[in-house]
Amino acid sequence: MTLSRWNILVMALCTGLIVANIYYSQPLLVLMSEEFGVTESNAGQVTFFTQLGYALGLLFCVPLGDKLERKSQIVVMTLAAVVALVAAAKSVNITMLKVTGLMIGFTSVVPQLILPLAANLSDPASRGKVIGTIMSGLLVGILLSRTLSGMVGHHLGWRAMFWIAAGISALLALIMITSFPSSKPSFNGTYGQLMKSLLTLIKEQPVLREASAINACCFAMFGMFWTTVVFLLSAPPFKYTSEQIGLMGLAAAAGALGAPLVGRIADKKNPRIAIGYGIIFLFLGYFLFYVFQTKLIGIIIGIVAIDLGLQGIHVSNQTRIYTLLPEARNRLNTVFMTTSFIGTSLGSGIGLWVWSVAQWKGVCMAGTGLISIALIIYLATYKKSGRVVSA
Repeated sequence: MTLSRWNILVMALCTGLIVANIYYSQPLLVLMSEEFGVTESNAGQVTFFTQLGYALGLLFCVPLGDKLERKSQIVVMTLAAVVALVAAAKSVNITMLKVTGLMIGFTSVVPQLILPLAANLSDPASRGKVIGTIMSGLLVGILLSRTLSGMVGHHLGWRAMFWIAAGISALLALIMITSFPSSKPSFNGTYGQLMKSLLTLIKEQPVLREASAINACCFAMFGMFWTTVVFLLSAPPFKYTSEQIGLMGLAAAAGALGAPLVGRIADKKNPRIAIGYGIIFLFLGYFLFYVFQTKLIGIIIGIVAIDLGLQGIHVSNQTRIYTLLPEARNRLNTVFMTTSFIGTSLGSGIGLWVWSVAQWKGVCMAGTGLISIALIIYLATYKKSGRVVSA
């Protein structure tokens, strides 16, 4: 079967609301540190463990989409996320919250199962547009999750956000059961053979290696910013509450709405063009963060810039890898997204350390360094003749 517009919209909705699970904690870090009597950096490790859990889920669960019926796997993982969110809401100390954060990340990989399903069922001529639309849902979910959790945390406490997220995920499981299309698996080997084939894909697909490396650097920059900006905005001269900090997600959502446009560019032209422009926007964003670190308007414009840039890079890279081997889309996505979210985890961890040593200026310099590495990788893939690598 092919995807209807309704199918695509439902997939975008589910993708955004599930991926939000791994970002709810970020505006709540100060509240968590106060309740458990730990430092902000210690509480910030909840974000690191959640991102790490997501990377592990990508590595060990997403490849199964090529072997198992995807709809059933998606529903089971969503129900497991409900259990993890309830456990987080009932945490009795910061250690338990870190462990449950790992569980939330591991079980919230559903968006990376939905995307290959959508790519398989979409027309090749419009695949980039479909991916872009679903990615809009994903990125809006990421960004508005901070706004929602900031508001809920301010008025009801941080635990309430996890209870609400558990209810949302349970409702989504019912929606998935009734509206998601079924799919037939394409891999007949064992789980061990499935995992071993990941190494083969890395070895044989240069476009996959390049796209994954660029994304890892950019996601590290992204994770670094959103982990540390909470501390910047909660300190003088801003002294914002968790609710006010969460509103920054509204600015970021503006960039996420550009996904369908980026997808159309990827369908009609070489998607690497959008990657180059995306890197320029990332540099612009961090320049604004450094120069206007005490001016809210500069920070807001910088947020729009980095999210628009990340959107262009991510959607274009994802469109590129989905054209390589249709029968291995889940495994290609596993390599691509595992690498990306390892980058996010490392970026969050590095950001916490840099903040403790050099505060916001250090974060800006470290983020610019990560973007520079992405640019070097991007330029290094040009051939001597000036033409770019395939895809």
